[in-house]
Amino acid sequence: MIEGLKPYADYKESGLPWLGRCPKNWSVRRAKILFHERVQKGFPNEPLLAATQTKGVVKKEDYETRTVTAQKDLHLLKLVEVGDYVISLRSFQGGIEVAHCRGIISPAYTVLKPRKTATSGYYSHFFKAKPFIDSLSLFVTGIREGQNIDYERLSRAEMPMPSEAEQAAIVRFLDHANRKIDGFIRAKRKLIGLLNEQKQAIIHKAVTRGLPSTGSGQATPDVPLKPSGIPWIGEIPKHWGIVRNMALFAHRVESGIAGLPVLQVSLRSGITAEEMDQFGRPKRLIADATKYKRIHQGDMAYNTMRMWQGAVGVSPGDGLVSPAYVVLKPRPGTYPEFYDFIFHTEVYKQQVNRQSTGIVSDRNRLYWDSFKQMPNLTLPRIEQEEIVAFISKETSALTTAIARTEREIALMQEYRTRLTADIVTGKLDVREAAARLPEVQSDGGDLSDKADTADLSDDLDESAEEEEP
Repeated sequence: MIEGLKPYADYKESGLPWLGRCPKNWSVRRAKILFHERVQKGFPNEPLLAATQTKGVVKKEDYETRTVTAQKDLHLLKLVEVGDYVISLRSFQGGIEVAHCRGIISPAYTVLKPRKTATSGYYSHFFKAKPFIDSLSLFVTGIREGQNIDYERLSRAEMPMPSEAEQAAIVRFLDHANRKIDGFIRAKRKLIGLLNEQKQAIIHKAVTRGLPSTGSGQATPDVPLKPSGIPWIGEIPKHWGIVRNMALFAHRVESGIAGLPVLQVSLRSGITAEEMDQFGRPKRLIADATKYKRIHQGDMAYNTMRMWQGAVGVSPGDGLVSPAYVVLKPRPGTYPEFYDFIFHTEVYKQQVNRQSTGIVSDRNRLYWDSFKQMPNLTLPRIEQEEIVAFISKETSALTTAIARTEREIALMQEYRTRLTADIVTGKLDVREAAARLPEVQSDGGDLSDKADTADLSDDLDESAEEEEP
């Protein structure tokens, strides 16, 4: 894709520490020459918008994952027009987002309207360049990093401005490159989906029907079944039973103590001790450890807001967790790893979603009082352990294939990041390469392609709505 690309013939110092040298024929202009701030309010009938890292700024009703709920007084929300740029809480991770539709958005966001010299689409790519994203920290105001942008300070910041012809060439080349990259990622995402379907089929059958071989001698293909009495569970082995979650787990409510690591629940990897938050910044920790909840090795914990997505796991050790989590202490006879598989089945997550409550749907939470009443399976502890061992063995190859494919996607995304940065900052000259590209009919911005590159952990800034430290 980049074969034959070379640097520009002549460079000059840009005067910007984060940019360094830029092509000699490029200009450097203050942001206020390229954009002005849009602060129009009083449009309550316009659709609510969501600023997403993978799709740009889109209608909230069209975005399938929960986003931060807009405040009730819609007159105070800011108007966004097509082609505007929105600086969201995610700007320090994924760049400034472009709007693909008209609507209104939280007044905490900064909305930039491009002037005529900035309408080519070049800045849609430039705002995704890591050197520029890193420079955004210079324009922050407020206590919490990344929460607000000081527009007065940003307006005085300087940005590179290639000629109109060069902007068009850069846009043409990067649009072409992104189509190829999105196609690669889309195919890999489809493969992961198929692998996950196979994996989930093995897990679901094992945790609802038992082992497919003699195993403990209690669950075989010929084992008698009985109705569970729960429609969404269906039939279960005759020697299994149905109990409420309170019979399997106790609610552990212990204040944290100093010296223990702060753990978090991840949708992908269960409970881990991460030092960085979802934006790659050091996690903000509460100095008073008693404000956390204590969790013991072998306990389970779930995020009240995201249990419906599978934000639950088994703790690998003693530690501290957010007060927004529910900590579950396994009762005697409960093997937590077995129930971790159950909680991650699609059928159980659907029931969690139904049992979650809140003022509005996208703020629903599953509290202990609701969780403890939910039905679940009960079976001998030894059989739980055998099922977990069976699942681990049978899904090992699938898990490895999924991890390898995810790594391929990550490498391609890293490649996209480097390529974009090198081109929009003038490190590579794409004018001749762009001129040789075939004509492609516009498809409205490749939103569907971008959607396929979404990751559960990077679509949303949950930190604005969760009660976490």
